[in-house]
Amino acid sequence: MLKRILTLSTGMLVGSFLAMGLLYFAETVGILGDREAGQASRYYRQVMELVQERYVDPDQVQPAEMTRAALRGMLHSLDPHSGFLRAADYEHLREDLDSKFGGIGIQIEYRDGYVVVIAPIADSPGERAGILRGDRVLAVDGKSMVGKSINEVVDRMRGLPGTAVEVTFGRAEQEDPIEVSIVREIIKVESVPEAVMLKPGIGYVRITQFSEPTAGETAAAFQQLQAEGMRGLIIDVRNNPGGLLQVAADVLEPFFPAGELMVYTEGRRPVDREEYRSSFRGPTWDLPIVVLINSGSASAAEILAGALKDTNRAWIVGEQSFGKGSVQTLLPLREGEAIRLTTARYYTPSGAIIHEVGVTPDMEIVMSPEDDLNVALQRNRPDLNDPVEFEQRFGFAPVEDGQLAAAIAHLQKVLSEEAAP
Repeated sequence: MLKRILTLSTGMLVGSFLAMGLLYFAETVGILGDREAGQASRYYRQVMELVQERYVDPDQVQPAEMTRAALRGMLHSLDPHSGFLRAADYEHLREDLDSKFGGIGIQIEYRDGYVVVIAPIADSPGERAGILRGDRVLAVDGKSMVGKSINEVVDRMRGLPGTAVEVTFGRAEQEDPIEVSIVREIIKVESVPEAVMLKPGIGYVRITQFSEPTAGETAAAFQQLQAEGMRGLIIDVRNNPGGLLQVAADVLEPFFPAGELMVYTEGRRPVDREEYRSSFRGPTWDLPIVVLINSGSASAAEILAGALKDTNRAWIVGEQSFGKGSVQTLLPLREGEAIRLTTARYYTPSGAIIHEVGVTPDMEIVMSPEDDLNVALQRNRPDLNDPVEFEQRFGFAPVEDGQLAAAIAHLQKVLSEEAAP
């Protein structure tokens, strides 16, 4: 099961990478004194010349596209998080970081050769068109999407707001495909979709990603809950794939006094070390905290959980997190393309590494993949609080969230102990 998730840990653009093609890149590095890179450049040139001279179908020999394919392979061989971004992919990534894009408003995943709907976003064109959980995307504007990647399907469904797209869905209980015309809208993905008081004195904030608006949305949520009498806080970053490193640091600041180290990164050289220290000038948020994590909590979500756990500011409940503790830098190329390159790893204040390790919960509660998906869907649709209506819409009855229940019980115990004479 492959979900389209964003695992970028920094959106920082550091300079302009002007090399367009593996050959030019390798020769440029060679000029700077790397003999091995120069040899690789000549080797690439030799292969390219042989292909151009001898390949049976000359119409298939397109040096620019072959170079892009070589770049994809080269960067993918480094690690799963480095990669080459075509112009459309780069634009989609920037839209994701801004949390706004033109589309139909559905959450999707790849399953058994199909792109399948996880759930429509509340009050989106997709929901109003009647799209349901489990619907399979069969075609977009008459072009088959069977066997296509998530990115290919997203490319087809996204477009200018106000324009229509024809989508054909397959539904399990219906023999005939369902064809709908949907008018695209600006889809704003809230990074803090839920901030509520669950019990007297216990506030709950769910953070789904760390994009540009997240710090402001989180600060507003904390202030709202404080005004409602919050004395203990649950921060839910389950299934949060991460986002911007600086935003994670901004969200952490109110919990750390000015000058205290929250997270730091280290690259290849000692001078690459970068420390993120709080610049918060007001009174810090000093209250009992529980952070909920699971195997889908990655990158910036792990920075938040790791920093709060490492400094004894929070109790962690759930499952071992994903273990994505590396920093990617976006390096623009010409023609609107870019590379995403791993340039550093980040560490908790005490020096603990998260990469390929993850954050270990203080209280482990493992949920089945099915229950985890169902709980996530329930939290995404708090507007459907009637169990009968919910089951009619999504095909299953609401399930108990054992991890959240454990977090509430822990905070109730702590708050009762604080209140005891």
